[in-house]
Amino acid sequence: MAMTVNDLQRYLDPKKIGSAPVLVKLGVLVIVLAAIVGASWYFDWQDQLDKIARETGKETGLRETFKKKKLEAINLPAYQKQLEDIEKSFGALLKQLPGKAEMDALLTDINQAGLGRGLQFELFRPATAETRRDFYAELPITIRITGNYHDIGAFASDIGKLSRIVTLNDIALSPSGKGLALDATAKTFRYLDEAELAAQKKTAAKPVAGKPAPAKK
Repeated sequence: MAMTVNDLQRYLDPKKIGSAPVLVKLGVLVIVLAAIVGASWYFDWQDQLDKIARETGKETGLRETFKKKKLEAINLPAYQKQLEDIEKSFGALLKQLPGKAEMDALLTDINQAGLGRGLQFELFRPATAETRRDFYAELPITIRITGNYHDIGAFASDIGKLSRIVTLNDIALSPSGKGLALDATAKTFRYLDEAELAAQKKTAAKPVAGKPAPAKK
């Protein structure tokens, strides 16, 4: 038998719902259940799911951090060995830098390297002041030597073989009455002693004019 709108309204009356057909009861139950689920989602479940998503993201980040730290821990011995090798290499390079007392001897070695190849020094002028870096100072020397091409090349090779670090910069070759003339800047380097390093740090710590001194922590 077909159900009219009036019948449906009558059955939906809370006082008469018990006498409604099974299909009507099921429909009402489905509607009520959907309303409960929707309200639960809106007022509670949505926030909980968002929180779960955030915590899941944090867990993923922590897992990645753990993997990274674990890898670093596994490779720690290799890193330590690499650091030791770097320190040894740095120490070896540092030994190639003369101290202040050895600079005169190094300048003599450069001069002798040229004279030993039969070259004539027309200019050998060390700079009046050094240029200081973090832990070393460099002294440029303006030189001009004359001789044949082979001897000038041998001189450049001899400079590279000195026990102390010396570099030739701004090299220029030009014809000369005695063959060729080499104009260059030879740079010598020396390490700063403890007193010079302390003075350099003290100077770096001084506030620049117009700027406040850094706050003490």
